[in-house]
Amino acid sequence: MSDTVVVLGIDPGTITTGIGAVSSESGRPRALGWWSITTSSRVPLPERLRRIHDEIVSRIEAERPDEVAVEDVFLARNVRSALKLGHARGVVLLAAAECGAPVYEYAPREVKKSVVGIGSASKAQVASMVARLLDVDVSGMKEDESDALAVALCHLHKRDGSGLP
Repeated sequence: MSDTVVVLGIDPGTITTGIGAVSSESGRPRALGWWSITTSSRVPLPERLRRIHDEIVSRIEAERPDEVAVEDVFLARNVRSALKLGHARGVVLLAAAECGAPVYEYAPREVKKSVVGIGSASKAQVASMVARLLDVDVSGMKEDESDALAVALCHLHKRDGSGLP
């Protein structure tokens, strides 16, 4: 029996949704890939949500993760933005549930603390640690993609009980 696990990390958003696949074999994480779903604010929200849903389903079918980790809603000053983010999270959770993947949710501060060691870490600090932990070049990577990889790493740390890297 293999001790390899594949986690698909997702950083939901209505304009850009980041996706990152990470495997862990004997506790050693390895990036399998990262992608983003980009939509336009000029497209009606229901159409953007349908696209996000369909592409998440396609990515789950392609990567066949053992588990899916999704970043939770952060406390936003703009209520409208938070509501839209909630819609995006909803379709991501629905897509994962439809595919039968177990879903785990993590607050942004929890992701940052797990990957960087500080819950208030900047996006640049998160990307830097993702680069170190996964030995990948993040220079051309979108922030949402490195955030998604961080969500996957957070889940691996939590599921393995290893805490910080």
